[in-house]
Amino acid sequence: MQVTGKVKLINAEQTFGSNGFRKRELVVTTEEQYPQSILIEFVQDKCDLLNNFNIGQDVTVSINIRGREWVNPEGETKYFNSIQGWRIEAAQAAGAPAENNFETTSAPTVSSNESEDDLPF
Repeated sequence: MQVTGKVKLINAEQTFGSNGFRKRELVVTTEEQYPQSILIEFVQDKCDLLNNFNIGQDVTVSINIRGREWVNPEGETKYFNSIQGWRIEAAQAAGAPAENNFETTSAPTVSSNESEDDLPF
């Protein structure tokens, strides 16, 4: 899945616990009729992906949605979701030519001395 929009916020990296778990948060505001501010977490080695991006930049972020169950001390079950980023790229400007990942081929040429076939199509 992907989220495309403008970078609204890039938080500083946070480190948790003795195991050195790292997390960095990014907020992307979508550009649609009703813009959404989406919080996306980057964890561990993916935190470094945000180093080359700035507030106001248009980006496309590849994401995974994560969910977990938690039972509180009273025995009540709660569910939590998070959005984790695993790739971020500068979004292509509108009107800019797209890079194609395929080869273009030209139509074969037909010489004028070849006879026409009788097929109706």
